[in-house]
Formats: sequence, structure tokens, C-alpha cells
Amino acid sequence: MTQLIYHTRYWAELDPARLAFHMCDTEENVSFAALEARANQGAHLMRNCGLASGDHLVILMENRREFLEICFAADRCGLYYTTVSTHLSEDELEYIIRDCGAAVLIASERFIDMGATIASRVPNLQAFALESWNDLSATQSATPIADESNGLDMLYSSGTTGRPKGVKWPMPADPPGSRTMLIDLLGGLFGYARDTRYLSPAPLYHAAPLRHSMVTIKSGGSAFIMSKFDAEKALDLIQSHRITHSQWVPTMFVRLLKLPEAVRASFDTSSMLMAVHAAAPCPMDVKQKMIDWWGPIIHEYYAGTENNGFVALDTTEWLTHPGSVGRAKLGIIHICDSAGNELPPGAEGEIYFENGHQFAYHNDPEKTAASRSADGWTTLGDIGRLDEEGYLYLTDRKSFVIISGGVNIYPQETENALLAHPQVLDAAVIGIPNEEFGEEVKAVVQTVSGTASTELEDELIKWCRARLSAIKCPRSIDFRAALPRTETGKLFKRKLWEEYRNTTTVNGRIG
Repeated sequence: MTQLIYHTRYWAELDPARLAFHMCDTEENVSFAALEARANQGAHLMRNCGLASGDHLVILMENRREFLEICFAADRCGLYYTTVSTHLSEDELEYIIRDCGAAVLIASERFIDMGATIASRVPNLQAFALESWNDLSATQSATPIADESNGLDMLYSSGTTGRPKGVKWPMPADPPGSRTMLIDLLGGLFGYARDTRYLSPAPLYHAAPLRHSMVTIKSGGSAFIMSKFDAEKALDLIQSHRITHSQWVPTMFVRLLKLPEAVRASFDTSSMLMAVHAAAPCPMDVKQKMIDWWGPIIHEYYAGTENNGFVALDTTEWLTHPGSVGRAKLGIIHICDSAGNELPPGAEGEIYFENGHQFAYHNDPEKTAASRSADGWTTLGDIGRLDEEGYLYLTDRKSFVIISGGVNIYPQETENALLAHPQVLDAAVIGIPNEEFGEEVKAVVQTVSGTASTELEDELIKWCRARLSAIKCPRSIDFRAALPRTETGKLFKRKLWEEYRNTTTVNGRIG
């Protein structure tokens, strides 16, 4: 019989006291023995709540000890577990609960009132306050349930371009502890193993932090979970816990690099073997500065919650293919025009994957069908190109393209130019109405100092014009205290787009 080693039970029996994960803000340590016991108790309680294999559970809480324990419990109950953003409105949360057909909601203290209100409107939904769940769970047996089966996350897209979509994978038939697609893919690419000390600086309700943390733990490694990202605190954790692996998004790199040089130099990051980044395109100069600082340990990947394909490259590859996100590690890449015709190397078009991981958008056959080509290839709606060696270069999302005077303008290029300015901390570029050209380029910027002026606006426009063709440059710039981003760095560009579409504009300024 094959040994099921990718299971907390295996590691708990091998080395009970070994650290499974550490909560960086509360200093809580959870051993493999403790995680195994609490996951079993949670699994018994889920069965007592009537949850059977294939049912749905929703988790709404901050990064805290119980988050991972509940996920590991659901993962051995054959459940679909949906972790949701702590920034959702009541309407957004209710939409997801109804859409996934959740039978149970577990919410931390901050959100239980909202959960109880929704439970009063949604038939057959059981809403538990986390404290109550903990008390009930503690009364359950710490031995395994009799009918263990593999579960899966069913996560919702961030909704940056509309209503969030539930990404549903087929439930695996193999028992818990078996090798899975994620274990093979992430472990193979990034080396998550027993000696891994993985730092996760982002909310666990997002796909990458949750999946990479769980794969690390299933592989016998230790995860270190921050409650929220803080640049200086992250460097301190790398030093104090001898972190070997970490995962970031470009906005985190920007904030790390904006720390004073003396602060950055005061921390020892030499324990790190691999720093992975993803979620959004990384400006080339930002990545180069990170390589100069941390060395050739920077790895990048491109993928979505759907995991219909996976593209990655290491530092050496990036230095010889600057700007690329890598070559396909899962699936075969095709670049297609709007009619679905495949384009040659060098041509920009929509990115499709052949033979990637299968998925569907829950309860939405139309969106599922729209993500497929006539050949059955799947797309996330991103635009890019391939070079002759098969390296992929991202341009932008199809829905973000600005069309000015009949010319397609991809905002990412302009955003990267703005982020290279020393006074810019964050930037978003959108198209706003223009009577003559249809749309014009508008930038919204957050500065390092928080100050803004017409002189800085003029300086930034000139900065862009020295680096880009005039049509790609913003005609006007607004300044904000912060831009609407998810904690994983994705920009809620639709919110900005709708704001400016619904506001009368004069010469590109809010009027």
C-alpha cells in the first residue's frame, strides 16, 4: 500500500512536536500533533453538522490559528471550502454563500453579526461564531473520522472585472495524503519540503497564500503566517526565523524597496533560498533591484485561481529574457486573435492554455463556455505574446485595454513607467471618455510622501513622455491616499473605471 505522506497525520506520527505553522503576530506555534488533533476534531464536528462529501463550507476570518485548522479539517472531509475576503460587503458575502450553496459559515467575532443576518435570510445555512465553533470542536474526538476523503478549496475570483466567479475543480478520488496536482506542481517548481520555512505575508483567503501554505505543511515544512504585510516586519521575520522560502506580489517589492537603505541593510536575508512572486506584472526595474538586493533567488510565475495553466521562470532565465513571466510548466500556451485564430511568435493576443487543469465557473455555464476556445483551450482573458523560445510576455488584461483614436493602449506599460519614478508608490492607468478620440489615458497615483501638486503632475507626465510614445502617456493625473487593491496586489481597476465613467470629466479632471 502506498504511504500517504502528504498528510499531517504522517508528520505527526513521525515527529509530533515539529512545527507545522507559526502565527507571526500572536507568536502561536502549532505542532503537527496539535494540527492533526484539531483537524480531526473539526472534521467530526463538520460531519455532526450534516456536511457530507461534496458539500460547501464558507470561512470568513482574519489570518489566525483556526483558519488553517478549519481548512485542514474540511480538506479531509471531502468538502469544498470557500475562504472569503474580510473586505466583502454583506451583499457580496450573501451572493457567494448563495452561489456556492454553503451549508455552514464559520465567522470570526468581527463578522458574526453579518453572518447571522445572512443566515436569517438563507435557508438551511448554519452560521457559527468562531468562539462557539472552537468550544464545540474541543468536545469532539481527536481521532480520524471513519470516512476521510479529499476535499478542495473552491475560491472566488477577486471580482476586479465584475461579479466574483467560483472556480470549481473536479473533486479528486484519491485519499487524503496522496500526491495531488498542486503538490507535484508547487513542490516540483519551488522545492517545498520538510526543511522549508515558508513566509506568507498575505491573507490566507487568497488562492496563492492558502495553497502554498497548505502544500508546505503537507510536505512536512513549516509556514510562518503574517496577519498583514508590513515591509520592515517582513524583513525582521526573515532574519529571526531563518526563512527559506517566501511569496510576494510586486506592490510588496515596491514597498520593500522604498524603505530607507539603512533599514534594508540592517536585516540579514541570507537564509532565503527562494523568493517567489506572482499575482500581477512586476515592473522590470523593480525586479532588477530585488535581484540586486537578494541575489539570484527570485522566481516568478503566472497563473490564476483557475490553475488552467502555469508559467514560471527563475532569475537566470529572466535575466536572459527580461520582462518574461516564463515558459509553460502546466499546459501548452497559444496566443490567439479575437476570432480565435492562433498567432505567430511576437504577435500580441489573448493567452490560451491547451491540456491544462480542468475547471468550471460554478453555476455559470455561460462564463465557463466563454473561457473556452473552439479547440477546448482555456483563457483567463489576459493579453500577451510568445517569443521564439516559448517565453511568455504579459501585456495586460483584455478588459483593461484603452482604445484611443482606434489605437489599443495597454495600461500596464504606462503604470510601470510611473512606478519607476522615485516619488510614486502606486499607480493605476485607465481610459476615460474623450469626445474626439473616444478615450484618453488617465493616471491615478499614490505618492511615497502622500503629497500632491500640479508641479508633480507635470513632472510625472514629462517623465512618461521621456520613456513612452505620447499616445501612451497620461494627459492628466489625479492623486489618492491609496489605490483600491487586494492584499495580493490585484488592482480593482473596475472600481476606478466606474467612478470616472460616472463622474463628469473636464479635460481629464474630476469636475
